[in-house]
Amino acid sequence: MDSSGIRDALTEKGLRVTPQRIAIYEAILKLNNHPTADDIAAHIKLDHPNIATGTVYKVLESLVENGLIKKVKTEKDVMRYDAILENHNHLYCAESDRIADYYNEEINNLLTDYFRQHEIPDFKIADIKLQIIGKFLNETE
Repeated sequence: MDSSGIRDALTEKGLRVTPQRIAIYEAILKLNNHPTADDIAAHIKLDHPNIATGTVYKVLESLVENGLIKKVKTEKDVMRYDAILENHNHLYCAESDRIADYYNEEINNLLTDYFRQHEIPDFKIADIKLQIIGKFLNETE
């Protein structure tokens, strides 16, 4: 997505188009590795040295609240951000803290069908996220 697409996405959600929002959204798309807020801030400060870390956190929350990005929490309780909104799951390497996208429509359908047939009393499911924890065998550290 280019700057024009980012502007359109922000406008469509009723958000003001600001240089900070554009820079943060662009950073998430460019980094494309489920970055942390600190990763995003460090990336942005290369071109916008005066941006406050607090601003990065506020903009990230706004983007999440408006459905433009999603949060991904690691086993180490580190919050990461994902710009891919289509239904997918994650592979999480507990050793390296790396997260990779995992697409499998069959698993998504199984989970959706299961919970459709086995409703949880007094609970409305908003989303089902599967995070598979293990170790990438080709990790180079």
